[in-house]
Amino acid sequence: MYPSQLDHLVFQTIGGAADDAGLPCYVVGGWVRDRLLDRGNSKDVDFVVVGDALALAQESARRLKAGKVTVFKNFGTAQFRWKDWDIEFVRARSESYSPHSRNPKVAPGTLEEDQLRRDFTINAMAFSVNRPTFGQLLDPFQGRADLEARILRTPVDPIKTFADDPLRMLRAVRFSSQLQCTIHPETLEGIRASAHRLTILSPERIATELTKILESPVPSIGLAGMHHGGLMVHLLPEVASLAGVDEVEGHLHKDNFWHTLEVVDNLARVSDNVWHRWAALLHDIGKPPTKRFIPGTGWTFHGHEFLGGKMAKKIFKRLALPLDERLHYVVKLIQMSSRPIAVASEMATDSAVRRLLFDAGDAIDDLMQLCEADITTKNPRKKTKYLANFQHVREKLVEVEARDHLRNWQPPVDGNQLMEWFGLPPGKEIGQIKTAIREAVLDGQIPNTFDDARRLAYDVAASLGIEPKIAL
Repeated sequence: MYPSQLDHLVFQTIGGAADDAGLPCYVVGGWVRDRLLDRGNSKDVDFVVVGDALALAQESARRLKAGKVTVFKNFGTAQFRWKDWDIEFVRARSESYSPHSRNPKVAPGTLEEDQLRRDFTINAMAFSVNRPTFGQLLDPFQGRADLEARILRTPVDPIKTFADDPLRMLRAVRFSSQLQCTIHPETLEGIRASAHRLTILSPERIATELTKILESPVPSIGLAGMHHGGLMVHLLPEVASLAGVDEVEGHLHKDNFWHTLEVVDNLARVSDNVWHRWAALLHDIGKPPTKRFIPGTGWTFHGHEFLGGKMAKKIFKRLALPLDERLHYVVKLIQMSSRPIAVASEMATDSAVRRLLFDAGDAIDDLMQLCEADITTKNPRKKTKYLANFQHVREKLVEVEARDHLRNWQPPVDGNQLMEWFGLPPGKEIGQIKTAIREAVLDGQIPNTFDDARRLAYDVAASLGIEPKIAL
């Protein structure tokens, strides 16, 4: 394997500094893996040094004319930025863990000991930067062969690997999703046996890995790995509970877990917005607690969208995910996820479309994409019909928005104007007039204009027995 021209410059400079200090030095981890996969030129590079890594970092930064070296003595690491590169040095080490912590006790070690502590064979390869062996790949666990076969496995007994650091179980399913590879059966069995160890992980670390899974090209690979490895029930029990099919009087409902994974993949093909994908993952979580069988009707899930939005808020709090506009966006999409279907079934009347635009605002396009992704029927005729219905809704949305301008709608008259016209303080009467104007616009009874809204305001005020202060 050969580094690029710029990599070569960096590696030769650092290798020269290592040679002058008499230190073996290697590139390890993601750069090596991604280079072998031809996944572009990573500028996040980790060096393992058999010896004083902190001193080598200082000397390398001086030779590259880089900025300040940041040293983390507790972890035995140092890093600096050079141009747009993040370069980190760590001393080769061995590690031992207590059962209740991810923070290991470390001791200086050999390169072999350092490779043994790595999470997966594909991350345990080392690329020499010393002059005599420059470019040599040290691959004691056949990581390159695993990479070519798209197999993910641990370099040592998986039980030990995951007992040392339970985060590696989530990294396993994340890598399987990002690299579209298969987790080795023994490694998967080790995940199942160690899943209970997830309890020592911080919510922030869990959320980071879950989000990276959702950001991957085919998120269902990692999500299915979480399910098969017994991780989902510990981390997202609301999603895990979607699995399974119940039957009563010959009536079955679909397995909403696998349906959900298909929806996430469908959406991932058209949207890179990870919060959009979170909404797809959580859009049906309200179904298990609202599931009812009604004789003569079949299975129902009344109110599952509203409940699902409330459940999503609890999940975001539990996982320390952002509780700002991103959460509001996810909740809105979940709670409105059936609205376009209802509009389509009503033959997309102008009134229904106005209300959909009013309630969805700027999220309307993402909501439509989510609903289209939710079509997972394998019946070609039904799929064509559903997509045609949604296309009709889309066309009506464009038509109504062009005419009525209801996306992120603001009332044509505001409360201050109403109080001035009728000499009223803020209160019930002003609220009644504003509501009447809004409903009349949404129902198409009046155009969305200032003059029409003002005339209606005076009519509503008169019906309430309110005398105007300023004549119409």
